[in-house]
Amino acid sequence: MFATIKQIFNSKNRDLQKRILFTLAALFVFKLGTAIIVPGVNANVSGMSFLEILNAMSGGAFSNASIFALGVSPYITASIVIQLLSADIVPYLSELSKQGGTGRRKLNQITRITGIALAFAQGYLYSYAYIGDGTPMDYMTYSLILAAGTALVMWIGDQITVKGVGNGTSLIIMAGIINVLPGMFKNLWVELFAKGFIGIAIFAAFVLVFIAIIIGIIYVETAERRIPIQYANKSTSALGKQNYIPFKLNSAGVMPVIFASALLSIPQILASVINKSGFTKFATKYLSYTDGTGLVLYIVLIFAFAYFYTFMQLKPKELSDNLNKNGGYIPGIRPGVETTNYVKSVLKKITIVGALFLTALSILPIIFENVSNLQTKVAISGTGILIAVGVALEVFKQIESQLVSRTYNKGRKGRRR
Repeated sequence: MFATIKQIFNSKNRDLQKRILFTLAALFVFKLGTAIIVPGVNANVSGMSFLEILNAMSGGAFSNASIFALGVSPYITASIVIQLLSADIVPYLSELSKQGGTGRRKLNQITRITGIALAFAQGYLYSYAYIGDGTPMDYMTYSLILAAGTALVMWIGDQITVKGVGNGTSLIIMAGIINVLPGMFKNLWVELFAKGFIGIAIFAAFVLVFIAIIIGIIYVETAERRIPIQYANKSTSALGKQNYIPFKLNSAGVMPVIFASALLSIPQILASVINKSGFTKFATKYLSYTDGTGLVLYIVLIFAFAYFYTFMQLKPKELSDNLNKNGGYIPGIRPGVETTNYVKSVLKKITIVGALFLTALSILPIIFENVSNLQTKVAISGTGILIAVGVALEVFKQIESQLVSRTYNKGRKGRRR
């Protein structure tokens, strides 16, 4: 790790340094945008704790009624929807997904348009919570501003992807999560310090748990189940190394938690729009994932979406067919149906572990708040840390691969001379 950091600052890697500086500058622009409040709206909107993940992903912009309040969440939702529809549900989208680069570009355009449309629709719903008793024009204006903010954030993410390092959209989400960390720790310290020695001990325990979660995330994110692969007429010794298919322990990433949170937030969003005491009481009492029935439903949804997203992404049948076409097979397993069933069996087992891990990360902050009776909200859940650490690992791997590629290319040029 330290050797990689030392290489980055090497004068021979100025191009990489420029990319990193561009990425930091673009993220700084995003940070500035989170501080710009929509005209005519009061900041620090309260009573919307059911959207903590969205607020964390937007760098606190949501609770501050910023122009970047929605961040890239509409684009993420749109990409998931388009991905689902491309799985043999909408023929036109399915055809595009099979057309290579040209099809992917068209799908990307459709996803962006859908994302902006969703940003406008979400902005219109949230405007009732932000503005309260406003005119239809107030709601429309606020929706347009949020949609424009989302479009700008998407453009910033694209620029980072092309001219910087890492995936721009992922880095913006990570930056938003990291942005709220200092304020959360400061508020916790102020509140707990006032309780004397016991409060300081609780704060120390929180910091230790936080560090333990980060270590656990790194371990799980790098853990994988490797299925050995053999190719016809090629021995392992001839290939020089063992071939295998790697399956991450948590193949679904944080998507199950985002899906579950979004689904549970819908009734509470509707409650704020409808403004009926009976429905609001029902949504708060039974559909809030911070207590009772809502928490159980939250856990069930995480497990359900973990299995759904894992199998949607990896597609055992398609993987088995591709392996068979390339002359590959799993030793001891017949090609075709048996291979498909074997892959399904492996995915089912590791998904249980991944879903348990996600559940633990999601409910730890809730347990901590209830046990410690804190007034300060733990804004960053284990899920938020999972996103931040996962993106950081990916960016670091990309920088490492670029440095290795540069060293390899320089070595080849030297040998040619």
